[in-house]
Amino acid sequence: MRCMICGYVYDPAKGDGTNPAGTSFEDLPDDWKCPICRAAKGQFIAV
Repeated sequence: MRCMICGYVYDPAKGDGTNPAGTSFEDLPDDWKCPICRAAKGQFIAV
């Protein structure tokens, strides 16, 4: 999943530093934000 605002790509194999590797995008909390620009989860698109 890629952030439409800043281009950050969430890679479930790596996690994001807060959520461990293996955490799918769907399993991230609803209030999760992009670690780079703080965009909401809804601002991400499938790549």
